[in-house]
Amino acid sequence: MPNCTYCQPSSNSVAFMFCDRGRYQAWLAVEVALARAEARAGIIPGPIAESIAAAVDVDRLDLSAMSAEYERVGFPILPFVHQLQKQCDSEAARFIHWGATTQDIIDTGLVLQMRDGLKLIEAELDELIESLIALCRAHRDTVMVGRTFQQHAAPITFGYKVAVWLGELLRHRERLPAIKKRALVVQFGGAVGTLSTLGSDGLKVLKELAKELKLEEPLISWHTARDGWAELIHWIAMMGATLGKIATEVATLMSTEIDELREPYLPGKGGSSTMPQKRNPTACPIIIAAAHRLRDLVPSQLTAMIQEHERAVATQPLEWMVIPEAFLVISGALKHAKPMLAGLTVNTDRMRKNIEAGGGFLMAEAVMMGLAPKIGRSEAHKLVAAAANRALDDGKTLRVGLLADEMIMQQLTVEEVDRLLEPGSYLGCAGQMVDRVLAKAEREPRMNTDAHGLVGENH
Repeated sequence: MPNCTYCQPSSNSVAFMFCDRGRYQAWLAVEVALARAEARAGIIPGPIAESIAAAVDVDRLDLSAMSAEYERVGFPILPFVHQLQKQCDSEAARFIHWGATTQDIIDTGLVLQMRDGLKLIEAELDELIESLIALCRAHRDTVMVGRTFQQHAAPITFGYKVAVWLGELLRHRERLPAIKKRALVVQFGGAVGTLSTLGSDGLKVLKELAKELKLEEPLISWHTARDGWAELIHWIAMMGATLGKIATEVATLMSTEIDELREPYLPGKGGSSTMPQKRNPTACPIIIAAAHRLRDLVPSQLTAMIQEHERAVATQPLEWMVIPEAFLVISGALKHAKPMLAGLTVNTDRMRKNIEAGGGFLMAEAVMMGLAPKIGRSEAHKLVAAAANRALDDGKTLRVGLLADEMIMQQLTVEEVDRLLEPGSYLGCAGQMVDRVLAKAEREPRMNTDAHGLVGENH
């Protein structure tokens, strides 16, 4: 069997898992597992199942013949089954695909592809989490400007900002086990889902098939119930949105006027074809674009939930487009996000200079709260706002405006004003919050290993 254009048979990548070869390998795994399950349930002779397992091989598929038959039939599994039957002796060939329907093999095969894809995505997510943990620890107390509506607001720490990102990724990690229980479910129902070809033994085979493939067993066939897959695609899109949010923030803080963060740099990286000085963000644009594309895939997967009767006319082909693309796009976003965050340059000097360049106005709330116990919050707000506005209009710093305000200086000494204007003294519980997120990160189980248990080459 020829290799895919972009993948090798041994490739441990999401792209390979969703290429033609990966799809056929997943279908083959389901057909072999079905034979073994039916043998254990006493439906077919035990030796037959192992004969099928030993005989079938994805490399021996005649793709030209499969394609030609597919053009005639219009559905993919019948040509595939005929290929497997040709690889077996006549007795074993009789029992391939026993009691199954096309959708059973396609759905369960796609579940195997998604399971393998999720193992890689989980591993990449865990690496990303480790990078954010390191940034949180290193910059727990690195003071920087906190911004709201694109303007200086009050001081925060860079560790606090990163901990917000980390907390979001930890919640995605936390959601995944429950989502997998609802999405990675075996499909085996026969023509209309009732397993009528197997009579009273149908549920026994279903149970054995779920055990053989290590998938969840459904209470009822889900040929037209696609909520589990919709939930998984929504999770992938939420992951993408978080990565897009992080990339947007990094790209914004890379701007010349701010210059607090920089993507990892190598000579020539991010260069412009016309402007020699440029070091443009390169990872961030791709991650942001991926986030937008993933968001656009969610409505299509929701559309696939709306189906008629016991098998829908058009929603399956829609899923065949949406699901592989979602996995490929999130994998690409993670592959760009990992090195970007692992090698992120944090310009702490510029963070301090940006605080100073703001004229101290981000400390206005701190001064207000310093005055509030003496004259009440509303009066303190009014006085500090007036002093700040006069200073802004005159091009002065907040300190100058405060010291020039007679009513404020009746309440505060110069030393108290200077203390209230120190950004490091107005961080609230930022450090404690960072510590809480880090503590959760340390408690959470992570893979910390290469993904294992992928669909094998031969079964």
